[in-house]
Amino acid sequence: MTTEGTQPDTTDYVLTADLLFDGEHVHENHAIAIAGDRIAAVGPIADLRDHGEVSKLDGTLLPGFIDLHAHVHLDQTPRDIVLRHGLTTVRDTGGPLVPMAGGDGRLRVLGSGPILTAPGGYPVPVFGPQAAIEVADADAAREAVRALAVGGAVMVKIGLEPGGSGGAPWSAHAASSEPPWPLLPVETVAAIVAEAHEHGLTVAAHLSGPAGAEVALAAGVDEWAHVPCDPLPDELIEKAAGAGVRVVGTLATLSRTSGLFPNAIRMAQAGIRLLYGTDLAHPDVPWGISGFELQLMLHTGHGAVTPTEVLAAATARAGDHLGLAPLGRLVPGAPADVIGTRGDALARFKLLEYPSLVVSGGVVVVDTRD
Repeated sequence: MTTEGTQPDTTDYVLTADLLFDGEHVHENHAIAIAGDRIAAVGPIADLRDHGEVSKLDGTLLPGFIDLHAHVHLDQTPRDIVLRHGLTTVRDTGGPLVPMAGGDGRLRVLGSGPILTAPGGYPVPVFGPQAAIEVADADAAREAVRALAVGGAVMVKIGLEPGGSGGAPWSAHAASSEPPWPLLPVETVAAIVAEAHEHGLTVAAHLSGPAGAEVALAAGVDEWAHVPCDPLPDELIEKAAGAGVRVVGTLATLSRTSGLFPNAIRMAQAGIRLLYGTDLAHPDVPWGISGFELQLMLHTGHGAVTPTEVLAAATARAGDHLGLAPLGRLVPGAPADVIGTRGDALARFKLLEYPSLVVSGGVVVVDTRD
């Protein structure tokens, strides 16, 4: 059977599988009961048979994946393809400001709006002024944050990118000006952080090396949108770990840069647990889940990072990071965002790129199990 875009009837239904990853733990021969757009129950198959029609998957059930670094608005990435390939939620981190939508058989998209930057700063030299809001001082920065908050932004992103990183995707674009590009001063970034926090928003920084990292740490930025691709000194990594900075990986698209993997490995040693994000929209990133990104995340721990922890970075921990828990979990009350693969997805991440089942808010988007 192949079904796309069908709505379940009013009768609850039950999905079972050989393995069930609930966002944190793996269970054998478990099931989930779905009622409307929510998960009603999770437990052993025998306990859920009376919850509705039972449908079996020979493989693995997981929460729909969450990509914390995407550019679907700016790139006009086809969202239906992204959804069919296992991503049920993406956070758009730099592009037109569009209120949150989806999660009902459509890709759930949350947005930051344009990137705040210094006059002439990144991303203006690469993507043009339409991708950014240029702020000249702290007052202008606060005003820009307020406008983003009113417009429905779920976070604020800033550019702290001097350019010049060999192998980085933004270095391959024809720039309107040569690096180094101007950076926001610490005082302006601190004003952005303070204003964002007043509106309940976090601040993420695009940065590639020590110059941006130093500004971000001094100003109290919450998140780094990439593992930096230029080598960082140990003291900056330790300071970031001590400050509780969250870091999104984007390892695959930055894998050609010199400092990425040494930085990622030392971050893992310092206790920084990467979150899943791919910089979706770049030509080397799949329109959906990236098995390669997951595999690289696994390798940064030199055996200390497990497949379960990697998958949690794209599900439960990602939902927590967005402040939308229990999104990213298969637990009662969570949004009914579910994907399923043939075989053991924890042993073969590649399976996740081609799910045989995708459910968004209870709506069956893909079902190719037969």
